[in-house]
Amino acid sequence: LTESVLPAGAPVVTELRCQCLQTVQGIHLKNIQSVKVTPPGPHCGQTEVVATLKTGQEVCLNPEAPMVKKIINK
Repeated sequence: LTESVLPAGAPVVTELRCQCLQTVQGIHLKNIQSVKVTPPGPHCGQTEVVATLKTGQEVCLNPEAPMVKKIINK
């Protein structure tokens, strides 16, 4: 069994599986620097939306949330 140690509070995992194990709510648009959308594929069966904040932190957003849909469709 192989185990990985991640920094505390790191919600994004870079492996061949879903990166977003949970999503955050209430992120203000002004705090978002960039957004990366990953469509479903062999690594994960759901769309994943990862926002990089101006602080450099990466957080997962709920792709079904109305605010996130607006960001994606811009």
